[in-house]
Amino acid sequence: MNVLILGSGGREHAFANQIAKSNILKKLYVAPGNAGTEKIAENVNIPVTDFISISEFVTKNNIELIVVGPEDPLVAGIVDFFKSKSEFSGLLIAGPDKAGAILEGSKDYAKEFMFKYNIPTAGYFCAVPENYDNAVEYMTTLNPPYVLKADGLAAGKGVLIIDNIEEAESELKNMLGGKFGNAGNKVVIEEYLDGIECSVFALTDGESYVILPEAKDYKRIGENNTGLNTGGMGAVSPVPFYDNEFAQKVEERIIKPTIAGIQKENMDYRGFVFFGLMNVNGDPYVIEYNVRMGDPETEVVLPRIKTDLLTLLIAAAKKELKNKTVEIDQRSAATIILVSGGYPEAYEKNKIISGIDEVKDSIVFHSGTTNKDGNIVSSGGRVLAVSSFGTNIFEALQQSYNSASKINFDKMYYRKDLGFDLK
Repeated sequence: MNVLILGSGGREHAFANQIAKSNILKKLYVAPGNAGTEKIAENVNIPVTDFISISEFVTKNNIELIVVGPEDPLVAGIVDFFKSKSEFSGLLIAGPDKAGAILEGSKDYAKEFMFKYNIPTAGYFCAVPENYDNAVEYMTTLNPPYVLKADGLAAGKGVLIIDNIEEAESELKNMLGGKFGNAGNKVVIEEYLDGIECSVFALTDGESYVILPEAKDYKRIGENNTGLNTGGMGAVSPVPFYDNEFAQKVEERIIKPTIAGIQKENMDYRGFVFFGLMNVNGDPYVIEYNVRMGDPETEVVLPRIKTDLLTLLIAAAKKELKNKTVEIDQRSAATIILVSGGYPEAYEKNKIISGIDEVKDSIVFHSGTTNKDGNIVSSGGRVLAVSSFGTNIFEALQQSYNSASKINFDKMYYRKDLGFDLK
């Protein structure tokens, strides 16, 4: 089978790494890819939302399956684009249609969906410029901190958690005034849930589903979870508090009603559902949905899947997931993200990276890299993900830290305290 992965980050490198192992793979392409994917696949210089160029490439190269990594092409309707053209009737796509992708594309819609199908989540109010005064009044009914979320896609940076109500009111005005562009035309104000976060993933064909390993990621740039939110500074899997009792609550209260809601809303949903959860005194609440795998969680979840990932993706795309099972590696996995100095704010690119070849006991997934004049150089804020196995998450983390110490580029930074809240 010829497969095209869309995306250029660590998530897509992790997908490529797993799919490349499949006995049924014929040729693997990644668009646009990075310096890591080009070692195991053929990179194609096509943007992920250039549907015309993607369709031309699909035809020319007899692509049979598209695996959509990031959210942008899903929210923009790549599945609908191909479904509307009869010449692509046999093409398989791992990803939901536009109606399903709105679960991530609009936080307001996602909250409405959760309330409609009795899925536990925090109370909320949707603010628009016209109801600013009502929104401020709603905030006065809440206890701090105040959670403000841009309604649309904001590259993982559209969530603010603020302790002071005057500052929260000011930031709400800034968000509605364009701080996050069109993503902030509406702002969801949420009741703060006090607990510990984790991420749960399911692969579904819209009716049946399989549950993948859970993970916990670390969003803040600074140690002890301080500083600005990022796209993710690292992740671990499994999560110590995610025992059988909690897992059963998640499946019964969250996963099953979500899949049932997807069916009732007539979504053509054949792909991943990411459940961002909060464990509040032993009970799970949904913070957010994503309609694809998370990054960097993918870099610890996929290495733990022993089942041929390509066969699972095909089954989901063909609506044949019923009775499928997933074999999980019982070892723990941990990844740490090496980022450019200054990230998540302004940072420099084109820094020569050394030491990757010296890493022997970890997997180095490329997130923001490219080849330039024979060197691997940085091309993004998150540059590399160093993933390792261990008998527990702390052993896995230590191995990743040992491996990270062999890698270097100018102003490289990574958090050295991952897992601190799980000891």
